[in-house]
Amino acid sequence: MQRCNWCLCNEKMIKYHDEEWGIPLHDDKKQFEFLMMEVMQCGLNWNMMIQKREIFRRCFDDFDYKKIAEYQEIDIQRILNTDGMIRSRRKVEAVISNAKCFLKIINEFESFCKYLWNYSDGKTILYQGHQKGKIPARNGLSDKISKDLKKRGFKYLGSITVYSHLQACGMINDHTEECFRYMDIAENYPTIRKRKDNEN
Repeated sequence: MQRCNWCLCNEKMIKYHDEEWGIPLHDDKKQFEFLMMEVMQCGLNWNMMIQKREIFRRCFDDFDYKKIAEYQEIDIQRILNTDGMIRSRRKVEAVISNAKCFLKIINEFESFCKYLWNYSDGKTILYQGHQKGKIPARNGLSDKISKDLKKRGFKYLGSITVYSHLQACGMINDHTEECFRYMDIAENYPTIRKRKDNEN
Protein backbone atom coordinates (compact mmCIF):
# COMPACT_ATOMS: atom_id res chain seq x y z
CA MET A 1 0.00 0.00 0.00
CA GLN A 2 1.41 3.37 -1.07
CA ARG A 3 1.44 6.26 1.38
CA CYS A 4 2.72 9.83 1.57
CA ASN A 5 6.43 9.66 2.41
CA TRP A 6 6.26 12.01 5.40
CA CYS A 7 4.40 9.47 7.54
CA LEU A 8 6.74 6.51 7.11
CA CYS A 9 9.03 7.27 10.08
CA ASN A 10 7.10 5.25 12.68
CA GLU A 11 3.87 3.34 13.35
CA LYS A 12 2.08 6.17 15.17
CA MET A 13 2.64 8.51 12.23
CA ILE A 14 1.43 5.87 9.78
CA LYS A 15 -1.71 5.29 11.85
CA TYR A 16 -2.37 9.04 12.02
CA HIS A 17 -1.91 9.36 8.25
CA ASP A 18 -4.08 6.36 7.43
CA GLU A 19 -6.94 7.06 9.82
CA GLU A 20 -7.07 10.84 10.25
CA TRP A 21 -4.87 13.14 8.15
CA GLY A 22 -6.69 14.69 5.23
CA ILE A 23 -10.00 12.93 5.84
CA PRO A 24 -12.75 15.59 5.89
CA LEU A 25 -13.50 16.35 9.52
CA HIS A 26 -16.89 17.57 10.72
CA ASP A 27 -16.57 17.23 14.49
CA ASP A 28 -15.89 20.30 16.64
CA LYS A 29 -14.03 18.44 19.39
CA LYS A 30 -11.62 16.88 16.91
CA GLN A 31 -11.23 20.23 15.13
CA PHE A 32 -10.19 21.79 18.42
CA GLU A 33 -7.77 18.96 19.16
CA PHE A 34 -6.15 19.26 15.73
CA LEU A 35 -5.92 23.06 15.99
CA MET A 36 -4.40 23.01 19.47
CA MET A 37 -1.88 20.36 18.47
CA GLU A 38 -0.86 22.80 15.74
CA VAL A 39 -0.47 25.47 18.42
CA MET A 40 1.76 23.19 20.49
CA GLN A 41 3.74 22.25 17.38
CA CYS A 42 4.91 25.80 16.56
CA GLY A 43 8.70 25.70 16.32
CA LEU A 44 8.79 21.92 16.76
CA ASN A 45 7.92 18.95 14.53
CA TRP A 46 4.70 17.06 13.94
CA ASN A 47 6.15 13.67 14.84
CA MET A 48 6.77 14.98 18.37
CA MET A 49 3.12 16.08 18.57
CA ILE A 50 1.88 12.63 17.59
CA GLN A 51 4.20 10.97 20.12
CA LYS A 52 2.98 13.32 22.88
CA ARG A 53 -0.68 13.23 21.89
CA GLU A 54 -1.84 11.17 24.87
CA ILE A 55 0.02 13.52 27.22
CA PHE A 56 -1.82 16.47 25.65
CA ARG A 57 -5.14 14.67 26.05
CA ARG A 58 -4.49 14.02 29.72
CA CYS A 59 -3.36 17.59 30.33
CA PHE A 60 -6.28 19.21 28.50
CA ASP A 61 -9.23 17.03 29.58
CA ASP A 62 -9.25 15.19 26.25
CA PHE A 63 -9.47 18.58 24.50
CA ASP A 64 -12.85 19.44 26.00
CA TYR A 65 -12.86 23.10 24.99
CA LYS A 66 -15.69 23.97 27.41
CA LYS A 67 -13.63 22.76 30.37
CA ILE A 68 -10.41 24.30 29.03
CA ALA A 69 -12.07 27.71 28.69
CA GLU A 70 -12.57 27.65 32.49
CA TYR A 71 -8.95 26.78 33.37
CA GLN A 72 -7.25 28.84 36.05
CA GLU A 73 -3.64 29.28 37.21
CA ILE A 74 -3.76 25.99 39.12
CA ASP A 75 -4.51 24.19 35.84
CA ILE A 76 -1.63 25.91 34.07
CA GLN A 77 0.75 24.78 36.80
CA ARG A 78 -0.65 21.24 36.69
CA ILE A 79 -0.08 21.08 32.94
CA LEU A 80 3.43 22.54 33.06
CA ASN A 81 4.40 20.05 35.78
CA THR A 82 3.20 16.99 33.84
CA ASP A 83 5.97 14.60 32.83
CA GLY A 84 6.66 14.72 29.10
CA MET A 85 4.65 17.88 28.53
CA ILE A 86 5.98 20.73 26.42
CA ARG A 87 6.76 23.31 29.07
CA SER A 88 5.77 26.48 27.29
CA ARG A 89 3.55 28.65 29.45
CA ARG A 90 2.72 30.86 26.48
CA LYS A 91 1.44 27.91 24.46
CA VAL A 92 -0.62 26.55 27.36
CA GLU A 93 -2.14 29.98 27.91
CA ALA A 94 -2.82 30.20 24.17
CA VAL A 95 -4.75 26.92 24.25
CA ILE A 96 -6.90 28.24 27.10
CA SER A 97 -7.48 31.56 25.37
CA ASN A 98 -8.25 29.81 22.09
CA ALA A 99 -10.86 27.61 23.79
CA LYS A 100 -12.75 30.77 24.76
CA CYS A 101 -12.51 32.08 21.18
CA PHE A 102 -13.61 28.67 19.86
CA LEU A 103 -16.77 28.84 21.98
CA LYS A 104 -17.55 32.31 20.64
CA ILE A 105 -17.38 31.00 17.07
CA ILE A 106 -19.73 28.14 18.01
CA ASN A 107 -22.16 30.61 19.53
CA GLU A 108 -22.09 32.67 16.34
CA PHE A 109 -22.10 29.93 13.68
CA GLU A 110 -23.68 26.98 15.58
CA SER A 111 -20.45 25.00 15.17
CA PHE A 112 -16.80 25.61 14.42
CA CYS A 113 -17.03 23.14 11.53
CA LYS A 114 -19.80 25.20 9.95
CA TYR A 115 -17.65 28.33 10.27
CA LEU A 116 -14.55 26.71 8.79
CA TRP A 117 -16.10 24.65 5.97
CA ASN A 118 -18.03 27.70 4.81
CA TYR A 119 -14.73 28.92 3.35
CA SER A 120 -14.79 26.05 0.83
CA ASP A 121 -18.58 25.67 0.48
CA GLY A 122 -18.34 22.37 2.33
CA LYS A 123 -16.02 20.83 -0.24
CA THR A 124 -12.47 19.48 -0.14
CA ILE A 125 -10.15 21.52 -2.35
CA LEU A 126 -7.81 19.75 -4.73
CA TYR A 127 -5.22 22.19 -6.02
CA GLN A 128 -3.52 21.55 -9.34
CA GLY A 129 0.03 20.28 -8.82
CA HIS A 130 -0.34 19.40 -5.15
CA GLN A 131 -0.83 15.71 -5.90
CA LYS A 132 2.62 15.85 -7.55
CA GLY A 133 4.13 17.08 -4.31
CA LYS A 134 4.22 20.79 -5.22
CA ILE A 135 2.77 21.90 -1.91
CA PRO A 136 3.14 25.43 -0.49
CA ALA A 137 3.61 26.27 3.16
CA ARG A 138 0.65 28.65 2.98
CA ASN A 139 -1.77 30.06 0.41
CA GLY A 140 -4.47 32.67 -0.09
CA LEU A 141 -7.08 30.59 1.70
CA SER A 142 -4.94 30.04 4.79
CA ASP A 143 -4.02 33.74 4.76
CA LYS A 144 -7.71 34.66 4.79
CA ILE A 145 -8.70 32.22 7.53
CA SER A 146 -5.67 33.07 9.68
CA LYS A 147 -6.47 36.77 9.41
CA ASP A 148 -10.04 36.18 10.54
CA LEU A 149 -9.04 33.87 13.41
CA LYS A 150 -6.52 36.43 14.65
CA LYS A 151 -9.20 39.13 14.45
CA ARG A 152 -11.35 36.88 16.65
CA GLY A 153 -8.54 36.63 19.21
CA PHE A 154 -6.92 33.29 18.38
CA LYS A 155 -3.21 32.94 19.12
CA TYR A 156 -0.40 30.93 17.45
CA LEU A 157 -2.53 30.48 14.32
CA GLY A 158 -0.58 32.20 11.56
CA SER A 159 -1.13 31.33 7.92
CA ILE A 160 1.42 28.47 7.81
CA THR A 161 -0.13 26.85 10.91
CA VAL A 162 -3.63 27.28 9.50
CA TYR A 163 -2.57 25.73 6.17
CA SER A 164 -1.32 22.68 8.07
CA HIS A 165 -4.69 22.47 9.80
CA LEU A 166 -6.59 22.69 6.51
CA GLN A 167 -4.54 19.74 5.26
CA ALA A 168 -5.12 17.76 8.45
CA CYS A 169 -8.88 18.34 8.63
CA GLY A 170 -9.37 17.49 4.96
CA MET A 171 -10.36 20.88 3.61
CA ILE A 172 -7.36 20.58 1.30
CA ASN A 173 -6.43 17.21 -0.18
CA ASP A 174 -2.63 17.23 -0.13
CA HIS A 175 -2.04 13.49 -0.28
CA THR A 176 0.23 12.59 -3.19
CA GLU A 177 -1.52 10.83 -6.06
CA GLU A 178 0.37 7.59 -5.37
CA CYS A 179 -1.07 7.52 -1.83
CA PHE A 180 -4.10 5.28 -1.32
CA ARG A 181 -5.87 8.10 0.52
CA TYR A 182 -5.66 10.52 -2.42
CA MET A 183 -8.27 8.86 -4.65
CA ASP A 184 -10.30 7.62 -1.69
CA ILE A 185 -10.92 11.22 -0.61
CA ALA A 186 -11.33 12.57 -4.14
CA GLU A 187 -13.93 9.92 -5.02
CA ASN A 188 -15.88 9.70 -1.75
CA TYR A 189 -16.14 13.30 -0.56
CA PRO A 190 -17.43 16.47 -2.25
CA THR A 191 -14.38 17.91 -4.00
CA ILE A 192 -13.64 21.07 -5.95
CA ARG A 193 -10.59 21.34 -8.19
CA LYS A 194 -8.73 24.65 -8.33
CA ARG A 195 -5.94 25.79 -10.60
CA LYS A 196 -4.10 28.13 -8.28
CA ASP A 197 -3.04 28.54 -4.65
CA ASN A 198 -3.13 32.30 -4.36
CA GLU A 199 -6.81 32.84 -3.66
CA ASN A 200 -8.19 36.20 -2.62
